[in-house]
This record gives sequence, structure tokens and C-alpha cells, in this order.
Amino acid sequence: MGICGVHHVAMIVSDYKKSREFYVDKLGFEIVRENFREDRQDYKLDLALNGVELEIFAPAKADEGHKLHPERASFPEAYGLRHLAFRVTDIEKTVEELNRMGIDTEPIRRDEFSGGKFTFFKDPDGLPLELHE
Repeated sequence: MGICGVHHVAMIVSDYKKSREFYVDKLGFEIVRENFREDRQDYKLDLALNGVELEIFAPAKADEGHKLHPERASFPEAYGLRHLAFRVTDIEKTVEELNRMGIDTEPIRRDEFSGGKFTFFKDPDGLPLELHE
């Protein structure tokens, strides 16, 4: 078939500055490319962390004070991306670091099938993010 891995994950965010700060300054992603696309009037931020690429798209401005894209349906969950999961080596330490930065996390639980510890937190647009040890 020729598929050898996942190249990137793409997401649309509502606030470029908030999302850039969250993923770069707080979660530690490195900026690969940062561009304003004049023809689309949006920003495209390419990030990487340990071989995983994340593409972030953000409108330059909302149309007359309204968001250009609908909010993500999460409760009840909708079809589509359910969450983005990050592998960590010490979940308790990572949770402490997130909490010190003002990022709330759910209680740490254990996956009933894999036995691994995990928890969830959210990005600035409410996208569920998982930590999995």
C-alpha cells in the first residue's frame, strides 16, 4: 500500500496568538514554519515535536465579530477527531507542570485494556488533549 506513517495532524483554531502560545510556549512544540496566507486571509503554523507534525490554521479575523467556523461539538461527541494524545514518560510530573501553568487536567486514570495511565486536558478551543504514559 505504501503508507508508512502519519505525516501530520491539522486543526483549525479560533485565536492564533492563544493557540501559538499554548502549543509552543506551554506544550513545547517547535516552530517549523509560520506564515500568513494573504489569499486566504489566515495564518498557517507548522509545528513539530519528536517527529510529530501539527498544522494549525487560524483566520486572521472573525467576520463582523462572529467566528468563521462552527465550534467543535464535543458533548455529546461528534464524528471526526475525538482527541489528540501525547505520549509522556512521567504523567504525574507532566500534570503538575500543566497545572502550574494554569491548565486544568482531569484526574489520572488507568486504561482498562492497555494498563497505561492517562488523563485529559483541553486546548484554548476546547479540543480534548490526552496524556498517555
